[in-house]
This record gives sequence, structure tokens and C-alpha cells, in this order.
Amino acid sequence: MTGARDVNQEGVVGGGYPAGAGWVVAAHGELDQDTLAPLEEALAAAADRHGMVVLDAGSITFGDSSFLNLLLRLHHHTTLRIAAPGEQLRRLFALTGADTVLSVHPSVEDAVGAS
Repeated sequence: MTGARDVNQEGVVGGGYPAGAGWVVAAHGELDQDTLAPLEEALAAAADRHGMVVLDAGSITFGDSSFLNLLLRLHHHTTLRIAAPGEQLRRLFALTGADTVLSVHPSVEDAVGAS
């Protein structure tokens, strides 16, 4: 089972690329306290180098309170925009009120172009 978890951890970050004045980090799969570390590292590195970070959340299938906590912490350190969250993430944001704090957009293009 450890081998499967290692593959999952490596697979949660799909990479990053420049977009507009910021940097996009793509994430995939289930994000919880056991799989979050690679995404946290990628987002922190992007925040250190760029004034705006967009999380492409379109391929995230699950996020828990650890994931939400990461987004809220990062929100205080950089301009963070969440792009294309699925139904589960939209519900998480709405139920916790995070949708009133985080900048959520329907697509990466909308997030990059938002003012």
C-alpha cells in the first residue's frame, strides 16, 4: 500500500507554468493531510517568486480541511486565485464560508484575467 500512496503523492501536482502576471499550479486527485505536501511545496515556491498564483483545481476530485487550510494560509501571503473547482470543492468552500474569502473563478483564463 505504501507504494500506491507514494505514486499518489507524486501525482497530485501536475506542474506549473507562467500565465499573465502570475504562475499557474495544476493539481490532481484527492488532497488531504496524507497527500498535500507536494502541492504545498509547489504553491509556496510559486508564491515566493510570483505576485499572483492560480491553482488550477479542475482535476482535483477531493479536498479536505487540510487542503482548505493550506489555501487560506496561502491567501494571506500572495494573491491566490482558485480556477475551475469541481462540485465537491465548491460545496466545501460554500459550507465553510471560504467562498467569501477566496477568489474563485470558473476557468484558469478567468482567474488570470481577473482584476
